[in-house]
Amino acid sequence: MFQIFFLLAGLLPVYSSVGTASETDSLLRKMDAAYAKVKDYQASMEIREHGRDGYFKTEKFLYTFKKPNRIRLDFESPHSGMVLVYPDRNGNVVIRPWGWARFFKFHMAPDSSLLGVSSGQQIDQTDLGLLIKNISSSLTDNRRGQLELVEDDKHIRVRVLADNHFREGVVTLYQFLIDKKLWLPIGVEESTPDGTLERTVIFRTLKVNISVPESFFQLDGG
Repeated sequence: MFQIFFLLAGLLPVYSSVGTASETDSLLRKMDAAYAKVKDYQASMEIREHGRDGYFKTEKFLYTFKKPNRIRLDFESPHSGMVLVYPDRNGNVVIRPWGWARFFKFHMAPDSSLLGVSSGQQIDQTDLGLLIKNISSSLTDNRRGQLELVEDDKHIRVRVLADNHFREGVVTLYQFLIDKKLWLPIGVEESTPDGTLERTVIFRTLKVNISVPESFFQLDGG
């Protein structure tokens, strides 16, 4: 459903309303308040990187987060069975590979180029709390164009031109999808200022406060 939304939303020439300061403030306060009540959450995530000539690559994984900063990724594709956990006792990422290599573990710094994605985002920059802060910046201090909103019974969709969250000096056309039941973001679409799609991030079946045990973030001692 969310993929269809983003594809269609990218084709819409006009949004239904221009976001006012009071609407923006209300939305940000609701997201902050909602996230303050979150202890942990889990979602099936899909990240699609778009290139030229229609080329794209997709990553799918189960994403689990526990406050204050425990993160686990269980990959479905392209490396089914691979697990990443952050942080270990030294602040690094623990990697358990897929296939025959699953009996080994590797440790890498979160800023390692081997773990990064094209957006410049690191594994320790992936949680909803940081996303909400980045959305707040995009709608206020780092906004570079008109803020547009459209609302239905279940979602608020926000479109804004703003400084890129992870690439300094880059301006990005963002579309954010906010769930009105949870008051948390469940989708991000990134395009160039002229509308060329670059990346889509989707949080599917987002579940909050599911009491994830601390042991879930330990791979044989980490």
